[in-house]
Amino acid sequence: MPLKCGIVGLPNVGKSTIFNALTAAGALAANYPFATIEPNVGVVTVPDHRIDQLSELFKPKKTLYTTVNFVDIAGLVKGANAGEGLGNQFLSHIREVDAIAQVVRCFDDSDVVHVEGSVDPERDIAIIDTELVLKDMESLQKRLSQVERTAKTGDKDAKAALEIFIKVKKQLDDGKPARQLGLNDHEQKIIADLFLLTMKPVLYICNVNENDVLTGNDYVKKVQEIATKENARVVVISGKIESEISELPEAERKGFLESLGLKEPGLHALIRETYLLLDLVSFLTAGPDEVRAWTIHRGTKCPQAAGVIHTDFERGFICADVIWWEDLVKNKTEQACKDKGLLRTEGKEYVVRDGDVMHFKFNV
Repeated sequence: MPLKCGIVGLPNVGKSTIFNALTAAGALAANYPFATIEPNVGVVTVPDHRIDQLSELFKPKKTLYTTVNFVDIAGLVKGANAGEGLGNQFLSHIREVDAIAQVVRCFDDSDVVHVEGSVDPERDIAIIDTELVLKDMESLQKRLSQVERTAKTGDKDAKAALEIFIKVKKQLDDGKPARQLGLNDHEQKIIADLFLLTMKPVLYICNVNENDVLTGNDYVKKVQEIATKENARVVVISGKIESEISELPEAERKGFLESLGLKEPGLHALIRETYLLLDLVSFLTAGPDEVRAWTIHRGTKCPQAAGVIHTDFERGFICADVIWWEDLVKNKTEQACKDKGLLRTEGKEYVVRDGDVMHFKFNV
């Protein structure tokens, strides 16, 4: 299944404008709440200069980048957990994504109505967090009583789970997202089937006006302070600029960016940060037929990486020839890399690195 990142936020913060520029999917952007009712989904290519350089080298028949699915989820409002606005429907959409990109309004514009009457990033983030926390408390409470009953029978697993549930409940009771607890892998596994909304990793998108895209502003500083406390990531972009870029012919985009003092569209940084947020990396395959990036989770070993290409590769895995992508670009051919000792043969325990060019050997 493709990994999904949900774009969330209060109404009129620029979610759909950013989504439109991001995916060219044509989601409705309007100056009133609930312009988006059904979640819009767009498949977005992850920019990768390594693929660009390998394609230039091999001139393959096909060049394929990796992708991330973005889901534009309609604006949340106070009381969403209890069904205010279209809350329950929207919250269920958030449950289905792997990570959350929260758009925070960091610009003043009297022509664009703010649902809360003023611009205040700290308050806006707190509203979203509170709605997700309240929904998680509802999910947790349903299971907690069941685990408590089982624990009273002396069941050791239930007793251990109960301790973790109580820890999470206290966090939620304090109004704090569960992801800030720093649960270890075992603890996360215990609560995994609760599908807690506040366990999902979060990226903050500061939507600023054109004049603040390079320097930021006081609103952005406030978001950065919050993100630092949470160990979260922040991207600063101007939805208006990104929208204008997306409408320009490809040949004119570079000049437009340079006129603004930008090296690349802000959306490129957003896509890369989302990829990192999901803890993903890419290994590469390269040849005259195809140059391609393949998505894996960080820490994946060789056989499982091979299985991303085809299940037969994992089942019959023997070994993999591995070249670092820069070595291949510099030396032009696999044979030249081999002659210089830059090609390695790795086995089942090798952890694939982001940027490895792989050639798998396997039994049919």
